[in-house]
Amino acid sequence: MIQNKLVIKSNYKPAGDQPEAISALVKGLKKGMKKQTLLGATGTGKTFTMANVIEQVQMPTLVIAHNKTLAAQLAQEFRAFFPDAAVHYFVSYYDYYQPEAYMPMTDTFIEKDAQINEEIDRLRHASTQALLTRSDVIIVASVSCIYGLGSPEEYKEMNFLIHLDMQTSKREMMERLIHIHFGRTTADLKSGQFRAVGNKIDIMPVSERYMISVTFSGNLVSNISIIDPVTSTILEHPEQVFLFPAKHFLTEGDKKERALVAIEKEMQDTVKKFEKEGKLLEAERIKRRTQNDIAMIRAMGYCSGIENYSRPLSGKPPGSAPETLMSYFPHDTDGKPAFLTMIDESHVTLPQLHGMYAGDASRKNTLVEFGFRLPSAKDNRPLKYDEFEKRIDQVIYVSATPSKIELGESEQVVQQIIRPTGLVDPLVDIRPVTPEGDYKGQVQDFINEAEQEIKKGGRVLATTLTKKMAEDLSEYLKERKIKSEYLHSDIKTIDRIKIITEFRRGNFDCLVGVNLLREGLDMPEVSFIGILDADKEGFLRSETSLIQTIGRAARNVDGRVVLYADNMTGSMERAIGETKRRRDTQLAYNQKHGITPLTIKKKIEDITEQMESQHEKSVYENFKLDSELFADNPKELIRLKEQEMNDAVADLDFETAALLRDEIVAVKEKFQLLDKPKKKVAKMKRIFK
Repeated sequence: MIQNKLVIKSNYKPAGDQPEAISALVKGLKKGMKKQTLLGATGTGKTFTMANVIEQVQMPTLVIAHNKTLAAQLAQEFRAFFPDAAVHYFVSYYDYYQPEAYMPMTDTFIEKDAQINEEIDRLRHASTQALLTRSDVIIVASVSCIYGLGSPEEYKEMNFLIHLDMQTSKREMMERLIHIHFGRTTADLKSGQFRAVGNKIDIMPVSERYMISVTFSGNLVSNISIIDPVTSTILEHPEQVFLFPAKHFLTEGDKKERALVAIEKEMQDTVKKFEKEGKLLEAERIKRRTQNDIAMIRAMGYCSGIENYSRPLSGKPPGSAPETLMSYFPHDTDGKPAFLTMIDESHVTLPQLHGMYAGDASRKNTLVEFGFRLPSAKDNRPLKYDEFEKRIDQVIYVSATPSKIELGESEQVVQQIIRPTGLVDPLVDIRPVTPEGDYKGQVQDFINEAEQEIKKGGRVLATTLTKKMAEDLSEYLKERKIKSEYLHSDIKTIDRIKIITEFRRGNFDCLVGVNLLREGLDMPEVSFIGILDADKEGFLRSETSLIQTIGRAARNVDGRVVLYADNMTGSMERAIGETKRRRDTQLAYNQKHGITPLTIKKKIEDITEQMESQHEKSVYENFKLDSELFADNPKELIRLKEQEMNDAVADLDFETAALLRDEIVAVKEKFQLLDKPKKKVAKMKRIFK
């Protein structure tokens, strides 16, 4: 394993109360504290604090985020802080995923339907390979890290070293590549494939974006080239290259045969059980399906849905927890985890980690009960929360609003509420919902405040409890000559991004939404927020949601928030109290250090324009192709766009990638190149009474 150090390269130095937070967390880790919480207010630089802790303890680190977008943002930030380290991104590789399921009430079986993103699959392999070969590793993952993954021992054992002057024939190398699940092709190479041309074998590793070309002189490797697959430029001539398997789920040799014997015995036992219960259809179903899978595994070493056989393939006893990403992290000689775990936005991420197992188990139990899967398939699952905790050691929860779980379990809660910029939490006011006397109610009061704020050049936000109310309020504001748009979950992701960009640019002045002011939304132009019906206790008006929403106005020096409520709820009281505490602390710090806060100036980028400029440069400068060539050769245009899409994914720029994906679909539709839609749901007819 390469022993590199994790070293931050940044012009920034810890400021505000970051130094104290870093020191306290590092001391806690060195004392052996298992659980700590970093309570960091919005805009205080929590990620930079996390990076400094990692640098000081020099431990491989797993950072878990609650969604792919946040994970991508964190990965980008950590890559900027640690440019020489192995910072990787590990999330589910599905662009679309419909799990296998059965609905007994309607006798409907839903086939597993998935679209795998090859670039994200590459990033997953890059993550596991880095963990097995380097010490300076930071993996930013979504909660998919607790789902089953192949055995790291099998994965590591089946690696393939190719070096100059290696004694092997071309045929032997192709057989070895097939053995580690690379596919052979005669067309353009894709990830995990190879092709044989003349005295060469071209290989596309699953973890890289370059092609390896191996040249033979008789039964000797005479040359190895690393080649850009798009431009065919030779990048280097290494003396050796290291290939890991193209798939994570692997079992070979005697282990595979033992596993197949176990699977067949389990099938026979299950068939007997169904027959004894008079379930002849279920018995026939599980027998045919399992026999087909056994034949595929014996012949190819792999089958569709092989993850459902992961437990017998691994040789573990029934009920055993699956191998996961955590299995690939380093462990000491006693098997104890030797890495650090950080859970970002823990108030959201922890409930996800807690809830993953139950939903998966319900679906699997039905499949097993009706003969679609063997009982061992239930062990292909996410970890239970207690199993997850056993697979990590020291953990730091990170949140601006930690829940009772983190606060109750942590041996130390470290606060970081000072913003180096000097910005303070916004002023919070409470006003009635219902009209009374000259007061016209929450909507009219919000309109009055919005008009005043807009005249001063500010932007305003309103949060409602329902989508319908958001739409109605937006239309009503337009009637009152206030440029307004609404935003909620029914609006496509790309359209949401465009709306936010236009809002920040000032194309309209008021944005109305339901739950849009959540973690990660950064709009420093906003100077006023109106929270309608703030006294309606629930998820959207909980203490955590209110603090997070109020914090969205903390990036503007003139930030103000009005809570419209007829009654003071416990959530409101706690949220207002916490906001005041943070505001007073920041004001005292500013006065002591002579800091005058200024509104954050953040560049407004339109990813649509960015995509178009990147497309123009890539297509017209690099490839010198014109529109006439595209008309004659639309498949070439599609190939180029797919390359751009993969580049965007590699940079974790998923918004641009999504736009390019939509363009590819449009081009295919225009030239009638779309595949015919597959039938996703099949009705299962009973053949036995």
